[in-house]
Amino acid sequence: MVVVNAVPTICYPYVGREVGGSHISSLGLIKNLDPGRYKPIIVLQYGNGPMYDLFRDEGLQPIVSPPISDLPPPGAEPPVSMFLKAVRALPGLTRFLKTSGAKIVHGNDGRTNAFWGAPAKLAGLKLVWHNRGNPRAKGLRLGAPLIADQVLSVSHFASPAPGPLSAASKNKVVYSPFDTDLDIDRGKARASIIEELKAPEDTKFVGYFGWMIDRKRPLLFVDAIAELKRQHPDQDTRGLMFGEAEPEMMERVKARIEERGVSDNVALMGFRKPGAAWIAGCDALAVPAVEEPFGRTLIEAMLTGTPVIATRSGGNPEAITDRETGVIVAPENAQALAEGIWSVISSPDYAKALAGAARTDAKRRFGINVHAEAVMQVYDNLVGGA
Repeated sequence: MVVVNAVPTICYPYVGREVGGSHISSLGLIKNLDPGRYKPIIVLQYGNGPMYDLFRDEGLQPIVSPPISDLPPPGAEPPVSMFLKAVRALPGLTRFLKTSGAKIVHGNDGRTNAFWGAPAKLAGLKLVWHNRGNPRAKGLRLGAPLIADQVLSVSHFASPAPGPLSAASKNKVVYSPFDTDLDIDRGKARASIIEELKAPEDTKFVGYFGWMIDRKRPLLFVDAIAELKRQHPDQDTRGLMFGEAEPEMMERVKARIEERGVSDNVALMGFRKPGAAWIAGCDALAVPAVEEPFGRTLIEAMLTGTPVIATRSGGNPEAITDRETGVIVAPENAQALAEGIWSVISSPDYAKALAGAARTDAKRRFGINVHAEAVMQVYDNLVGGA
């Protein structure tokens, strides 16, 4: 009699309600797992809200975890408070994992690993610690070396540094996955923006996409648009800021817009979905962020034909080759960012050449199938395959 081994189960837990790039990336992985090799179970802290809707709308059936204390948005929880909440949740999460049938727990962000890492080890499961953030994060430096069986980093920049207590020897760089078959009508997308803003046809639109947090430098973006207005007053250039912000940062952004006199040149567009459709309507995407591990909007711009101007910081130079697939400029420098933007929006031929090369490069390097196979090979190494 031939005995067929059951397909190993991978547990993908998540905490919080907010949806970010890590959730979009991990959703792409889950949807593209080979069902003959691995079976996913998705475990959410809440049975409602944006994160629950994200998975449910894709035809997936998440389940709700044992109780975890309510969490504020990422970055707002004091470390001691989060540690105490993780300790209280430890017994319930451990019992859940012991009866889940899972072989591997794949944590896709720092907070999730803080809550689910120790239960995974106590339940006897393998732990994949996916690092999509700062390589100096305490969890990656202090927790991952002790409990992770494998660390996946979204870029070389995000990888843990070598040292006496380090997860560097367990680390593998796997770039985030993207839908490389994006086919968005750029003319239609641009027309939607023109209609909404009642802008002239020859207006140049420069996009900023993402949460308005200090690391992403939204104020620097405003300064760069002000520089463009000052240097090229005859060209109507609009900075479109897509995304949300905590009240304090939003007030700072609004104050900077007023201070620099660009109320007619910067529009706060709010959060729009799907983001790629709005990126495609822009003449350029500006990425002023510093120490960004590996930005999603940057790659989406490459795939939709929108030229990218990004700072020489974080994972940006790993995604873009300067003056071949985009423009790389000095960080923390509004003048340099403005000059990079102008070099693109003032030269249609240059913009077209950059966009074409970028699309080809992104389709080759960042496809979901490439990502899923790399991660499944990690699973194979941990549990011996199906």
